[in-house]
Amino acid sequence: MRSILLAIAAILRFLIGSFSERILGCLKRAFPKALKTSFWILKITLPVSLLVSVLSYFGLLNAISVFLTPAFKLIGLRGEAAIAFVTGVFLNIYSVIAVLSQLTLTLREVTIIAVMSLIAHNLIVETTVQSKTGSKAWHMVALRLGMAFLAALMLNLTLPPLDQVFGHPANHDQTLSLFAHLQGWLFSAFRMIFKIIVLIFLLMVLQEVLREFNLIKVLTAPMSPIIKLLGLPQSTSFLWIIANTLGLAYGSAVMLDEVSQGRIRKPEADLLNYHIAISHSNLEDLLLFAAIGVSIPWMLGIRLIIAALAVWARRWYLSAKGEVFI
Repeated sequence: MRSILLAIAAILRFLIGSFSERILGCLKRAFPKALKTSFWILKITLPVSLLVSVLSYFGLLNAISVFLTPAFKLIGLRGEAAIAFVTGVFLNIYSVIAVLSQLTLTLREVTIIAVMSLIAHNLIVETTVQSKTGSKAWHMVALRLGMAFLAALMLNLTLPPLDQVFGHPANHDQTLSLFAHLQGWLFSAFRMIFKIIVLIFLLMVLQEVLREFNLIKVLTAPMSPIIKLLGLPQSTSFLWIIANTLGLAYGSAVMLDEVSQGRIRKPEADLLNYHIAISHSNLEDLLLFAAIGVSIPWMLGIRLIIAALAVWARRWYLSAKGEVFI
């Protein structure tokens, strides 16, 4: 009996030791890739964020939004709503909600802006990611801006009144100096740096663990029917999950690694980009708008439909050129 117990203990020590070594190996492989990708993302994000902050301080974002006023009237929005959309195009969903809270809009108008911003936000950073994974930058920018206005037009035709008023005008401190304004930006930038580095590192570790223990197929297999319905190659299943849960910016580490390692071909990644350009980050960003009263089915449903149509249209175009996807 004692010999049996000793044998079991020896087996457990071996298994635990082997498991620990494999996890340590995952950490060692993830760290340099996470560091490299974090630096690359921050190199783009920080200058863009600073530029937009300065433009906002001098009122230039408001000036840009004036040019969009006629177009916004066509989709049932007042000109002031353009400020939120323009801000989101350069920054993120947090900035859109911050601007919306300073305006007096109905829930119907906020819903339209929410969908537009979910499609076309953080364009500079996210387009850079997509251009690195097989897509032409101008294709992605044109697609996202065009689909944002198409979605808004569709919502303007189908949404019920939803006259509940959201937000309120705020009295901005016009005496705030540029130096104080930049101090505020610097504080938020440090928070952003910390968040980006931590999330990308954890994500890279997760990717290595899933690969080390052969769990990616287990994770993606149930998604096979959905991926097929959306018109995407099965090889994109894992990246589709990453993009829909974490988004393009934070998911870029995995996307870049999958393409660079040849696990997914660039034409397949390009096809995926046509979907996730329109519908991605369906956890955090979606919940942020849901928290202020916007309907999740409206936000999610219309983007999934448009994204699927965009992919099938892209497939038709590529098949006419002789490109075949499985």
